[in-house]
Amino acid sequence: MKKSRIAIIAAMLFLVLGAALLLIRNTGKGNTDELSQTDTVIGDTIPAKPVVMKYGLPIEEFIVTYDTIKPNETLAEVLFGFGFSAQQIHDLTQCPDSIFDERKIRPGQACAMLYNPDSTARYFVYETSPKSYVTFDIANGLCATRHEKPTFWKTSEVAGRVNSSLWVAMESSGTSPQLAVLMSHIFGWSIDFFGIQEGDEFRLVYSREYVDETPLNNYRIDAASFCASGNTVYAIPFTQGEEGELFYNIDGNSLEGAFLKAPLDFYRISSKFSNSRYHPVLKRYRAHHGVDYAAPTGTPVYAIGSGKVIKKGYQANGGGNYIKIRHNSTYTTTYMHLSKFAKGLKEGDFVKQKQVIGYVGSTGLSTGPHLDFRVHENGKPVNPLTIKSQPKMPISEANKEAFTAVKDSLVKRLADIQLTLTQE
Repeated sequence: MKKSRIAIIAAMLFLVLGAALLLIRNTGKGNTDELSQTDTVIGDTIPAKPVVMKYGLPIEEFIVTYDTIKPNETLAEVLFGFGFSAQQIHDLTQCPDSIFDERKIRPGQACAMLYNPDSTARYFVYETSPKSYVTFDIANGLCATRHEKPTFWKTSEVAGRVNSSLWVAMESSGTSPQLAVLMSHIFGWSIDFFGIQEGDEFRLVYSREYVDETPLNNYRIDAASFCASGNTVYAIPFTQGEEGELFYNIDGNSLEGAFLKAPLDFYRISSKFSNSRYHPVLKRYRAHHGVDYAAPTGTPVYAIGSGKVIKKGYQANGGGNYIKIRHNSTYTTTYMHLSKFAKGLKEGDFVKQKQVIGYVGSTGLSTGPHLDFRVHENGKPVNPLTIKSQPKMPISEANKEAFTAVKDSLVKRLADIQLTLTQE
């Protein structure tokens, strides 16, 4: 019995000693293996932290202070608040206007100061618009560079029914009334939007522009249909020839005429074409060979068709600021009493249909803000409300198959949009 107990104790001691020797052996060469194993696990399971970029810079490497321009605040005041010296402010304002024009700062625009980890100023960033910004490199003599932010478009769908106006129907459907303006451009030759009735329906596939996940007030229509008095008109976009993308009906005919029906989006006709009209300023009867569109000062004025600007000037005792456009060998149009011209527009420029050429005003011989719009056919004045405009080229034979495929797809997509029934 005693021998048995001794044997058991000896065996236990042997096992303990063996385990100790094994641990020592593994410890001696095992640190490297353990580290190697650990490194492998970390590399396989924990990805590298992504670099967060803003303003084209690794923003997390800096201490950032953001600010916005306040009403009546100058750029100098903003920069003083960030610790700029008077000399630095002067140097910054010497940038070419094409890069940065301090006179154009507006309340609500964003700016930021980026500091190094040691708190020394490194960059000043001013957002000139939601889509662009200027970076001033403080460590490099305030060198300024202008940048454009990447943008993208998100596509949405909407359908609604008109109870009072298309504008209100758009708002009631939860989308922007700006789409009503775009629709009036597209369907202007097919639908009288001043005569739409209760129960008329619209369907839209449209896109909105975004920057940094922030929506901008920029929209485009990708396909549309409008049912007026039981007659449905489709707008199918397609590109052919030099004119680029145009909208066509389901038969492949262009929805756009050679001329717009009116040079404004929203207006009222205050005076029509007449050979004998009582002039409100001159207090006598004389010919008025144009149409007066009453609209608020600053309302954009469009060229009703593509053409060349042949006159741009001022008539103190007549049309005030005016523009004359030659569209072809037959037609010229004149736009009078403008408050101002479109920026950069000059005689000799070629303008496209729907391009903004000026803004409604009351310059010259005028009693209030309006556009005096005139059309000459072969040199003779004609009534702008009665001229007939031929549509642009239809889909060519070579493009009919491709157009049909696009048309069929978009017509089905429009039909599948669920109608939004709302109370206006």
